[in-house]
Amino acid sequence: MCVCLFVLAVPLGLQDLRILRPLNILASSAYRNCTKNACLNSVLSSRHFSHIQTPVVSSAPRLITSVRNLTCGQTATVLNRMALLLPNVLKPPVRTVTYYSSRKGKRKTVKAVIYRFLRLHSGLWLRRKAGYKKKLWKKTVARKRRLREFVFCNKTQSKLLDKMTTSFWKRRNWYADDPYQMYHDRTNLKV
Repeated sequence: MCVCLFVLAVPLGLQDLRILRPLNILASSAYRNCTKNACLNSVLSSRHFSHIQTPVVSSAPRLITSVRNLTCGQTATVLNRMALLLPNVLKPPVRTVTYYSSRKGKRKTVKAVIYRFLRLHSGLWLRRKAGYKKKLWKKTVARKRRLREFVFCNKTQSKLLDKMTTSFWKRRNWYADDPYQMYHDRTNLKV
């Protein structure tokens, strides 16, 4: 087994700490798979440190023994402490869109969008205001009334929500006594 891990002896700044969050996953999976023959090549070695030539074969036995001697808890706690230094802003946004389903190979709708938003036929999306059911005991009557209102999503949000739903949810629906019937068609607005 050959495990390629690099330890840098230079002080890391906040921008360099972004590297450490994937290392947590790498180290825990390397420890779990230490009995199997697997070679984990670091992304750092191929991209950022391509100008440094390191002999992988000669350093592999020492790295194997050091990884085997470490317990999973020690590795995880050290890397988790380093991951806590990073702000949550650096995390990439996650949209769980399934582009190709395993059964039919078709795009799937994100169900959270269907439960939280309403799409009008004109392409506008309606949503409730944030916190309309949270901690109502401490909010005034006027604030609770304002929070119960529906608001429109902006253009960027509407495009994103359209990408997260399939054409089934974009069709025209006709309901009896629909309270949103007058809002489905935009009459005085330019497209």
